[in-house]
Amino acid sequence: QVRLVESGGGLVQPGGSLRLSCTASGLTYRLYDMSWYRQAPGKERELVAAIASAGGTTRYADSTKGRFTISRDNAKNTVDLQMNELKPEDTALYFCNAVWDQRLEYWGQGTQVTVSS
Repeated sequence: QVRLVESGGGLVQPGGSLRLSCTASGLTYRLYDMSWYRQAPGKERELVAAIASAGGTTRYADSTKGRFTISRDNAKNTVDLQMNELKPEDTALYFCNAVWDQRLEYWGQGTQVTVSS
């Protein structure tokens, strides 16, 4: 059974930092492209950051470039999202996503990030 479990969300003040982590199990992790998505109330789910299976290629939403950094550890089956200079508009439920060969896709349950003073 494939599981993606997110952790690290919470309440942070504007300008602060959080580090999200996702641990995967039940799949051949090194084969999967990994991503972080987020969904704010009343909005569609959007891509935040993605990293290729081998870890060499990353991409970011324009709104997170320069502030967020995605990384992965294929030995530990984890993907992290370091979020700096957080803004109230970053408030959302953040999801971990795994995709293999555009055929298999899995989602975590999400972790809440709230940026507020």
